[in-house]
Amino acid sequence: MKPMNFGVFYAPFHPTGQDPTLALEYDLRRVEALDEYGFDEAWFGEHHSGGYEIIGCPEIFIAAAAQRTRHIKLGTGVVSLPYHHPWLLADRLVLLDHLTRGRLIFGAGPGALPTDAAILGIDPVEQRRMMAESLEAVLALFTEDGPITRRTDWFEMNEARLQLRPYSWPHPEVAVAAMVSPSGPRLAGLHGTSLLSLSMSALADGFAAIGRAWGVVEEEAERAGRPAPDRASWRVLGAMHLAETKEQAIADCAYGLPEFGAYFGGGAGFVPLAQQVDGEPQSRHEYAAAYAESDSVVIGTPDDAIAHIEVLLDQSGGFGTFLLLGHDWASPERTLNSYRLFAQHVLPHFKGRLSAPRASHEWATGKREELFGRAGEAIGNAIKSHAAEQERP
Repeated sequence: MKPMNFGVFYAPFHPTGQDPTLALEYDLRRVEALDEYGFDEAWFGEHHSGGYEIIGCPEIFIAAAAQRTRHIKLGTGVVSLPYHHPWLLADRLVLLDHLTRGRLIFGAGPGALPTDAAILGIDPVEQRRMMAESLEAVLALFTEDGPITRRTDWFEMNEARLQLRPYSWPHPEVAVAAMVSPSGPRLAGLHGTSLLSLSMSALADGFAAIGRAWGVVEEEAERAGRPAPDRASWRVLGAMHLAETKEQAIADCAYGLPEFGAYFGGGAGFVPLAQQVDGEPQSRHEYAAAYAESDSVVIGTPDDAIAHIEVLLDQSGGFGTFLLLGHDWASPERTLNSYRLFAQHVLPHFKGRLSAPRASHEWATGKREELFGRAGEAIGNAIKSHAAEQERP
């Protein structure tokens, strides 16, 4: 079985009141740590309003992160296609593919924040249709040498071509985002791209839920007359914070989890976790403890994380990459500690790195009497031989 990959997905989420310069520097340092710890991927979002998700251009952020890392792949998570002319977007992506020496992953979506679309005068009802038109144009620019002409009600390309071919062959990996609707899985099946399941709860319902999403991909691929993408290209997002004990993990998350919950019930437009029980406000620790009991997150130990991922693998039928949601639930020090614990215990478990050393150790232990006895005899014979030589006149 092919080993799983692991990464972290940064929207990012930074509570208001932080210095944004320092918050962005913190994100870059986290990516450096992920590279050092052996994570495979890091993803960065595009958002323009709300004050929490403060990366406005993932391509620029990736260019900075690429200069501070060596191995980790870097993904746009995701570019909101209706906000950009596809020719200019494809040109930027090819440039970034060269600058990163092929470490770029192009993640695409329709745009998640209604406030962004409203400012741009884009009707949310049209965003998925616009995304589909843009994605088709970008893929054509990636793969075709001849001039490409496209005309829609929102962009026009007249004999367009890219002046550089991608560094990656045939082009950077393309991943389509899915949250609730079937549009993302349908596009992945239609174009043969990777799928990026970004539901805040990996156990959520809907066409993009992990129990149903890949079936939609396969159905659309069959309808398009193409083979379905490899399941190993499927990425699933989950929310975790790890510590040495569950009690410590809950204490860690009292640092910033209430603000995270408040944002998702405000500017992000999601339903927040209740901050009152029987009309009484919860303390920060009580709030974190209540959230830790949710089936959709892990606030606990590496063993809890392993068990959770195994449930997701069973429910989904298998996927290739698990992405941790990047968040500020805990302090920077405890967040990096969570990544370190994940890298030490969870990552090697699913990559199959633990079985060979364990088997070698067990084999050597089982051979101890047989082999070490003969080795001891050899040492004794050498000592006796040396002593006999010393006694000779």
